[in-house]
Amino acid sequence: MSKYSFAFSPCPNDTFMFEAIVNNRIDLRGYDFDIHLDDVAQLNQSAAQSQFDISKISYNAYSLVSNQYQLLKSGSALGHNCGPMLIARNEIRKEDFQSCSVAIPGINTTANLLLSLAFPELTIKKEYVFSEVEDALMRGDVDLGLIIHENRFTYEERGLIKIQDLGEYWESTTKCPIPLGGIAIKRSIPQNIKEDMEAILRESIQFAFANKAIVQPYVSSHAQEMDIKVMQSHIDLYVNQQSIDLDVSAKQGIERLIQEIQSLYPSRNIKQPLFI
Repeated sequence: MSKYSFAFSPCPNDTFMFEAIVNNRIDLRGYDFDIHLDDVAQLNQSAAQSQFDISKISYNAYSLVSNQYQLLKSGSALGHNCGPMLIARNEIRKEDFQSCSVAIPGINTTANLLLSLAFPELTIKKEYVFSEVEDALMRGDVDLGLIIHENRFTYEERGLIKIQDLGEYWESTTKCPIPLGGIAIKRSIPQNIKEDMEAILRESIQFAFANKAIVQPYVSSHAQEMDIKVMQSHIDLYVNQQSIDLDVSAKQGIERLIQEIQSLYPSRNIKQPLFI
């Protein structure tokens, strides 16, 4: 039996999609998986070190490791009205952004890339684990916070306000769905195995959609005591048809994001083809 390491985040969208692999509910085609869960910022760093055979990765971070990895067409978080959000305690004029500090969930996250595209004047950045961004803002450690994942459903409960939805910014600018994170696989793995892995991921997501009650306990066990409604809203927002198999518009969105990355960072030599 061939064994491959597979790393993804403990966020509900990932645990929902890949529960069937973890618990062997589908045909794994004779492969065995060594499962690792970690925050997406840490997964980006692990990919830079080629630590895992298959890994969740921010599309921004992918541009740094494209020589080592290709993208699978299954397992992405990509869609509409689901982008990172720039928030604050009080209204801040965009004319004052140059002197503002902002908490970000990782320098190589797609969220930070979108922030750089939308507001290049925001250069005073402090990195936090995504779940700690709101707390940093509430303490007054920073002027602004860049939130991702389930925090977009909870920030208002803490009296925080939206400054800009960067998903709305991206979609209005490009007319493409917003690419947040995808699944990367090492280029060195044989093509037939890459195709098997893509099929396994696709079938795992299809199983989850058809058997939500079965996968729920695994999702809940990693959801950090998240409210069940918030957890389901998270899944509904980030897991969709594009997660099963990227369509033409989704690929165009990813390719457009890669172009924007290259315009910001000309030294990044992004290897083609992007997808297996």
